[in-house]
Amino acid sequence: MLKERTIGAEITYSGIGLHTGKEVKMRLLPAESGTGIVFRRTDLPGSSEIQARPSNVGSTLFCTTLAIGDVRIHTIEHVMAALAGMSIDNVIVEVDSVELPVGDGSSEVFIDLLEEVGIKEQDTLVRSVSVDEPIWVSDKGGKYLIALPGEEFRVSYVFASDHPAVGDQFAEFEITRKIFSKEIAPARTLAFADVIKALKERNMGRGGNSNIAVIVGEKEILTPLRFPNEIVRHKILDLVGDLWLLGRFKGHVIGVKSGHSLNNRLARKIEERIKRC
Repeated sequence: MLKERTIGAEITYSGIGLHTGKEVKMRLLPAESGTGIVFRRTDLPGSSEIQARPSNVGSTLFCTTLAIGDVRIHTIEHVMAALAGMSIDNVIVEVDSVELPVGDGSSEVFIDLLEEVGIKEQDTLVRSVSVDEPIWVSDKGGKYLIALPGEEFRVSYVFASDHPAVGDQFAEFEITRKIFSKEIAPARTLAFADVIKALKERNMGRGGNSNIAVIVGEKEILTPLRFPNEIVRHKILDLVGDLWLLGRFKGHVIGVKSGHSLNNRLARKIEERIKRC
């Protein structure tokens, strides 16, 4: 039987926030069984903790944001994906700003840090979240996300684009520690020229540059790729991070052109189904 896991020692990491462009300090602290993943703002007075769960997501515009009252924490998905890839159930994530550091735009730096301190197995048995029948969500533009019953966490994803240099991409992975670390974690975030413009208009993306994103111009990809299909791999990375808000997950998730919004809608639907059972 699987047991819950936490990190072997404290992790400290500093970097730039993707949207604020400001230096951010983050600490990951070991946590007791049953704690789950908890985010804590150390720059705010009073109670500033938010449990990582689908119902605590306050925004999915360009990133996944946790929010309770006036406390908000942006861009949690890459750290969450790393925790998912390492099957970590209990950890406190402290941050001294409104946003987590973006690293190199992927989850690789966070995986490396977790590998350095190691994982500590705890006494409590894991309670996995699973589905016993298909659950799906959809949106205009042919966007779909469906969770099917399965004995492991598997993701299949279709990225569809009419951009001449990108086109359609497909990837499918079982989410294990080895596969995630090697095949998914290094994939960086995507930035089309029109999205970059929209971010600037909203005063977001101030920490973005060609070192932390796959930049797609009007006719070509402007960034050397780590994988030929790096874009779809990062979409899977985001999906894994967003679904880890549910905790350990078992099932086959199939996505077509989905993003943070549909990811959270599916996670909330699964969360509500669990509450009713």
